[in-house]
Amino acid sequence: MTTVDQIDRWRKEPSETQRLEFKEAKNQYPKDKLYEYCVAIANEGGGHLLLGIRDKAPRDIVGTHAFEDVIALTSQLFNTLGFRVDVDEVQHPEGRVVVFTIPGRPRGSVYNLQGKYLMRSGESLVPMSEDQLRRIFAEGAPDWLEETALDGLASEKVIELLDVQTYFELQARALPTSQSGILDRLIQERFVRETPSGYSISRLGGVLLAKRLEDFPDLYRKVPRVVVYEGSSKLTTRLDQVGSKGYAVGFQGLVKFVMAQVPRIEALKDALRTEGTLAPESVMRELIANALVHQDFGISGVSTMIEIYDDRVEVSNPGIPIVAIERFIDGYQSRNERLADCMRRFGICEERSSGVDRVVQWAEMHQLPAPDFRIARGPMKFSGMACDDRVRACHQHCVLRYVMNQNMTNQSLRERFGLPEAERVNALETASVGNLCIERGAQLARA
Repeated sequence: MTTVDQIDRWRKEPSETQRLEFKEAKNQYPKDKLYEYCVAIANEGGGHLLLGIRDKAPRDIVGTHAFEDVIALTSQLFNTLGFRVDVDEVQHPEGRVVVFTIPGRPRGSVYNLQGKYLMRSGESLVPMSEDQLRRIFAEGAPDWLEETALDGLASEKVIELLDVQTYFELQARALPTSQSGILDRLIQERFVRETPSGYSISRLGGVLLAKRLEDFPDLYRKVPRVVVYEGSSKLTTRLDQVGSKGYAVGFQGLVKFVMAQVPRIEALKDALRTEGTLAPESVMRELIANALVHQDFGISGVSTMIEIYDDRVEVSNPGIPIVAIERFIDGYQSRNERLADCMRRFGICEERSSGVDRVVQWAEMHQLPAPDFRIARGPMKFSGMACDDRVRACHQHCVLRYVMNQNMTNQSLRERFGLPEAERVNALETASVGNLCIERGAQLARA
């Protein structure tokens, strides 16, 4: 039973989440829309839908007259949806609130309404993509990374295939003096298994620790690839380098190699000309680590790509993000949890969703176009940015200020775009595109 205190706690949440949705619905709410939201929320893990509360701050209770007979509604929901949704009618001192408690979908299955597999995107309901459906249906299957890459190996062959020296260095552990001590540790990590026919190496062990990924037939196409182009297009390739080592043991070398290819740029600071790179090493580390960790290993024939041009760097990986683009700054969910955990323990990446924050901060510090998490172009003036770039920059700036417990202001937005005070009226207050940036950016940040 939902209580008044619980409703008040929900109202204090800074924004709606995957598990919490508010609707005003003063007089009524369309039943077909209710069915759709129940299916979408269930497909996202379950949660609560509240009627009678404004969905924008301040989240006042306005009361609702929708669905006066909640007992009959509960039965209708079950008959239509095929799963039980609990409905509570709460007489809050400020007005009547109807609370729908929606269970999450069973593992490996997804709910549909008249053949539509629904999810939420911002304030809209949209069909799930094929990539998302495939990932859900595969939940009951064994984790691809946990399956065996090579088996029937002698103990000496395991040591030969895996870079155990670097593994223990990353763990800040002394290398055991005996072969059995090394194997015991790898078995504890579930990188190696002992079988009646010898030892086997899991795909996770191979993809992290392989001395040469080409020794693992089903992992070789997962190696990162660095391509350097002449100019700002793909017409002329100057260098095409494919990695060879596992992600953990080869990460430092990969980042070092990429930084050696990133173009150098000059900047004027405090009347002094300084030289730097188009993107700093800290940003490239975050982008590359995220691309490796969050790729979809179920997609064959493609790998993580780092493409370097004269004016930008593009980092891409296989698969569609499982976190909505607009939640990259303040949300986190790993596609490959075991891989992410290992990379975190090895000091390569974090599991706190702070990596993207750093990338956005770097873009703001240097007045770069807002990263769309696929490209990072060179510095560009506000007047030269396309409308979508401006809106995306404003949205990211607003969200970043929010997670830093700060408010977005006209001054902070001018600083982000590198605009002096004299340009405030022309660029931000009277220009329609400037107003659109502020309005749409604030809406997206609240969504």
